[in-house]
Amino acid sequence: MKAIIIGAGKLGSRLADIMNVDDYDITLVDNNPAVVNRLNEHMDVITIQGNGTDINFLKDIDVGSTDVLITTTGNDEANAMICYFAKKLGCKLTIARMRDMEYLKQSDFLQENLSVDYIINPDQLTAEVIAKYLLRDVIFFTGDFAEGKVKMVDLHLRDHPELVDKQLMELKAFRDLLVVAIQRQNETIIPHGGTVLQEDDVIHVLGKDEDIKLFINQFSLAHISKPVKKAMILGGGKVGTYLALALIKAGVATTIIEKDYERIKFLAEHVEHALIIQGDGTDMNLLEEEDIGCYNAFVGVTGMDEQNLLMAIMAKQYGVPKTVAKTSRQNYSRIIDKFPVDAAISPVSISVAQILKYLRGGTVISLNLMLGGDAQVLEIIATPGMPFIGKRLADLPLEKGIIVGTIIHDGIVSIAKGQSIIRAGDKVILFVLTSQAEQMKKMFIPSNRSVLHELWDRAKSIR
Repeated sequence: MKAIIIGAGKLGSRLADIMNVDDYDITLVDNNPAVVNRLNEHMDVITIQGNGTDINFLKDIDVGSTDVLITTTGNDEANAMICYFAKKLGCKLTIARMRDMEYLKQSDFLQENLSVDYIINPDQLTAEVIAKYLLRDVIFFTGDFAEGKVKMVDLHLRDHPELVDKQLMELKAFRDLLVVAIQRQNETIIPHGGTVLQEDDVIHVLGKDEDIKLFINQFSLAHISKPVKKAMILGGGKVGTYLALALIKAGVATTIIEKDYERIKFLAEHVEHALIIQGDGTDMNLLEEEDIGCYNAFVGVTGMDEQNLLMAIMAKQYGVPKTVAKTSRQNYSRIIDKFPVDAAISPVSISVAQILKYLRGGTVISLNLMLGGDAQVLEIIATPGMPFIGKRLADLPLEKGIIVGTIIHDGIVSIAKGQSIIRAGDKVILFVLTSQAEQMKKMFIPSNRSVLHELWDRAKSIR
């Protein structure tokens, strides 16, 4: 399939990187020659310098024969206009990143009249993920699956020496659970029963809700599964605004700290019932004056990753049970587990996952990126035409890096084993290394072409 991505910032370049593994023929466009030259050295995709709002340029790159066009520039109006031009030239599907809150309210009009098939708002998505973590019994990093019947949790072995130097098969704590991956320094390991755990490992555990709850109690992780009643948000930008509105709607007493006076005026007008404080959120005297220790949650969502992480760490030291930091830089993903922060949320990863879910069609219920995008966790519905239906998992040619985690049949959850059989209509939770995504798709997801036709038909029916 042919895909063009216009805008090679953090989202565009990361999306191109992962979609390239997903067997798309990618062209990545940016109008900044320095960006294009840098990407030429590091990415195995076609990179072109050009202006996506120039209809002659779109004709030159043959956008009319393109299956999918995704616009991720920093300008909402340009993204919408590029989609409009591309559709008029014959492009099948268009996806636009749009961050303005007012445009989001008019998404139906934009989709109908500007030929945008799918609108993605990273700020809103990020706020929704954070709010879900704070308001519900959700375990980070990935949240829950199968309507809460299946959950995933990370365990840092630095805090649990009793597990170190033990083989997984020896540990009774994992008997009814599945360790799908181990993060060891800069490596992601797919474990087996004989895998020996090491001191700095972070293990990713999948299981039924009730078994995960027992696991949480056993390892004293209960603080991360309790909802909050009082939250402090550092940063009153778009993410902070969306998050505050969601928390206030849920009855959470919410405080926002923001430095910029103009933004303070906007918040005062648009976010009712929040306590809005103008000041420097890195000033510990200010936080002490606001009695930060009495809050149930602290969320750093400024435009600076370092500031978000630092202040989340400081909040944890003051006794705040739940601390969350928004991070956008991919190179932080490998070290984030070394910090005493409960959740590090990446708008880029969340947005990429949402776009991939849309492109893969109706059989994919949810998709989450983990380990900086090196792995994916999917919830899919098994359909009659899939090649594994009715076969034992032990008999399937599953590549290393593809793990069937759980199977939900008639509402009953079971951890997948060699003798397990998947039937049509079952929900299946998969853990997949991104490097094996194409192999996974051949077995578990309809071909891109059929999915594209499904999406195209769906988009046309809306108009």
